[in-house]
Amino acid sequence: MPNLSGHNLEGVILDLDGTLIDSNDANARAWADALAEYGYPVPLDDVRKLVGMGADNLLPRAIGITKDTETGRQIDNLRGILLKDKYFGTIAAFPQARALLERIHSEGLKLILASSAKEAEARPLLDLLGPHAQELFDVTTTSNDAERSKPSPDIVQAALDRAGLSGSECIMLGDTPYDVIAAQAAGVPIVAFRSGGWPDGDLEGAAAIYDDPSDLLSRYDDSPLARREGELARVAGREIEARK
Repeated sequence: MPNLSGHNLEGVILDLDGTLIDSNDANARAWADALAEYGYPVPLDDVRKLVGMGADNLLPRAIGITKDTETGRQIDNLRGILLKDKYFGTIAAFPQARALLERIHSEGLKLILASSAKEAEARPLLDLLGPHAQELFDVTTTSNDAERSKPSPDIVQAALDRAGLSGSECIMLGDTPYDVIAAQAAGVPIVAFRSGGWPDGDLEGAAAIYDDPSDLLSRYDDSPLARREGELARVAGREIEARK
């Protein structure tokens, strides 16, 4: 296990697409279709490497236009329609993703969502995690809560602010190089998943790398998320004080 000594864990910040939900390929295809519809035939493999960013970062890198242009807004709108109407049926939660959330929750840690997805797109994705999955999260932040998407740290910082925690009190779970960059910029250690489609070399800087939620859950007690004896004693002390 990586050395995170001195890290008083209170919350886990989670990405959604590619981390809990197997949706990166669907997102890439929706983007590629929308771009082609407006005369920008970007190869699917090239688009796939940009998934994990929001439109504000993806569009300039893919075709050199900004989200705030009329064309940029139209492409982004079409991408959302295609994702919902054409590709949503191909999306599912990763195995054991719900069980991992429940394990983290049972440890007394805050569950904090920090997704580059729009709020209206995040809600149906969360439903794929099972009944009342949204209620497991103490804090939910999406691209609606941040000026810039990943790899900017804005969404991670917004999640920290809303949770009332510092970067040193959290660990983030993500699946893209953009998650790693955003977490590091916000001062949050990150655990990465290979489930998003990136090789380990592109996830450099992560405190640990697992295949997917199931892999992390199976090795939870030896992972950076496991609370150590000192942390458990502090939590127990707070609970006793709260009952007085």
